[in-house]
Amino acid sequence: MTQLRIFVADDHTLFREGVRALLERQPSMTVIGEAGDGREALKRIEETSPDIVIMDIVLPGLNGIEVTRQIRQIRPLTKVLMLSMYDDQEYVHEVLRAGALGYILKDSVGVELIAAIETVWRGECFLCPVIASKVVEHFVRRTEEPGPLPLPGELTPREREVLQLVVEGHSNAQIGGRLGISPKTVEVHRSHIGSKLAIRDLPGLVKYAIRRGLIKV
Repeated sequence: MTQLRIFVADDHTLFREGVRALLERQPSMTVIGEAGDGREALKRIEETSPDIVIMDIVLPGLNGIEVTRQIRQIRPLTKVLMLSMYDDQEYVHEVLRAGALGYILKDSVGVELIAAIETVWRGECFLCPVIASKVVEHFVRRTEEPGPLPLPGELTPREREVLQLVVEGHSNAQIGGRLGISPKTVEVHRSHIGSKLAIRDLPGLVKYAIRRGLIKV
């Protein structure tokens, strides 16, 4: 029987090792690689083309949601299962919009992870029970509200990359070096981000990034 080729992206080494140990006890699964940084994960996923990626939301350099968006572009056959400590339905919404097929909580890793992998591999969506109940609750609440709340302007992929690096504390020059663009171009992106989000100061951007799960508190 062909084994499912799985890649694990999480910034905690011990957690990755635990997931690897769990998966490699399954005859039908093998871990072909792992990474603790979003950009490293994206590079290695492009190189190895795994069947499934198990991804944390909060990754340094490039968060798991943005990595997922880019995987859908460069490796559309690779399926993403998001593994997170956050049970907020807003994260679930963003994850599914980005192209992930599943969302489970880190504290439920075990038999549920195996079931989630098998479900996602079949092309079906998997939400752990806690998350599924929150999604249903949110849907019911939204139908009772008079209308949706206004959303900030949609950021481009490059703006999302710049935003994460800004709130991680990198300078314009450092961001430009990592992304291969000039500091002046970085400043233009920062201006666009401020306009779209209606947030002009760094503390405000940091609070926004925390709420969206881009960085850890």
